[in-house]
Amino acid sequence: MVLAVGGCVAAGAPDPDACGAAGMQDLVGKDRAILAAMTLPAGTRVITPGMAVTEDYSTSRLNIDIDAGDKISGVWCG
Repeated sequence: MVLAVGGCVAAGAPDPDACGAAGMQDLVGKDRAILAAMTLPAGTRVITPGMAVTEDYSTSRLNIDIDAGDKISGVWCG
């Protein structure tokens, strides 16, 4: 017996890239100083090592991770 399981996305489901992180992946690996010249969306979090952040999830919030060497290590929504 073969059982096929498919994933479903509910109509009106939130956009997983509502914050636009997919279009900003070219920032990964660059120095954090580049952010000073950019206009980031309101509510953007620039997260540094050891920084406390809330665990609430917001698809429209842009998060930018900075590593210990002051390089951008990740850009994501949440």
